[in-house]
Amino acid sequence: MADAKMKVIQNLIWYAASAAVSCWVLLAGVRHLENNREENKRAIEQRKQLFKRLGRTLIHTTPYEDMIACDVVNPDHIDVEFESIGGLDRTKQALYELAILPLRRPELFTNGRLLGPQKGVLLYGPPGTGKTMLAKAIAKESGAVFINVRVSNLMSKWFGDAQKLVSAVFSLAYKLQPAIIFIDEVDSFLGQRRSSDNEVLTNMKTEFMALWDGFTTDQNARVMVLAATNRPSDLDEAILRRLPMSFEIGKPGKSDRAKILKVTLKGERIDENIDFDHISSLCGGFTGSDIFEVCKQAAYFPLKEFLRDEKDGKQTSAPRPLSQMDLEKAVAASRKAKIPTYEAGGSTFWSPRVDPDDNLDF
Repeated sequence: MADAKMKVIQNLIWYAASAAVSCWVLLAGVRHLENNREENKRAIEQRKQLFKRLGRTLIHTTPYEDMIACDVVNPDHIDVEFESIGGLDRTKQALYELAILPLRRPELFTNGRLLGPQKGVLLYGPPGTGKTMLAKAIAKESGAVFINVRVSNLMSKWFGDAQKLVSAVFSLAYKLQPAIIFIDEVDSFLGQRRSSDNEVLTNMKTEFMALWDGFTTDQNARVMVLAATNRPSDLDEAILRRLPMSFEIGKPGKSDRAKILKVTLKGERIDENIDFDHISSLCGGFTGSDIFEVCKQAAYFPLKEFLRDEKDGKQTSAPRPLSQMDLEKAVAASRKAKIPTYEAGGSTFWSPRVDPDDNLDF
């Protein structure tokens, strides 16, 4: 009798141990077969880093929202302000009133529907005119969390994950508001829909627009979609409808070019007698990015002279200050190296840089 009981106990222990081992093997297999196991590990770490960067306590987020965390930027870590952007005074004033003020002082926009915050703003114009810098400055001035959406981070090899990641962008922005969802080169993501489009990309566009519409039903939400492109004609009409405020960021005129020069050279060692108006007149048709590159190229001339003198045995403590002659030589070299832009394929195009009347202030 005792032997029978002992045998039963041994069998129970054996069955329990077998069940435990089987359960452990099954769980290990499930974890191994999980679609986004490695991605989820990275997402959890990104979530911790996100709230550390934002200086906030942890809140509940979904695994897909955690995967978007790498695209979130703390506005305090953005080093671009309106003062660091030369020119565009009227545009900056309009953006302050229509985009920044509703994010900073929402209490002024809670009465009625007409004064609700803007849900979509489009910045368009030639490359290098400062659209991305303006977007960063808006986030900095408004104190809004900046979500820099990258299409590559929304793509997934698993069916249906792309739509969930798009949804996570909006839900995370809502949780972190005030927030700005920024899409650079928006035409590559939300361009006109065609029958030849990839099914995944089409579904992403549809999901994005559906969530955007549903999101705008909350009039008090302090979340704005900010888009930038140099090909506005390639945007889908449904997207343009959702971007009611649009600003053309064109090539700067003579006075704005002088302001850009002053902002770019601020804090540098330069001669006090530089004629910024004269240099700006030589930069007809240049964008802000072009002017920045001209200043960088000009800064090399004093350094080259310093190295030449050092090689010849001349004792100098430091390179001389940047002069007007350096800037003039850099402008001349830049004009020779640049390639004008022509019309191609009927898409949006920007006229060649050299314009006989461009030296006139407009």
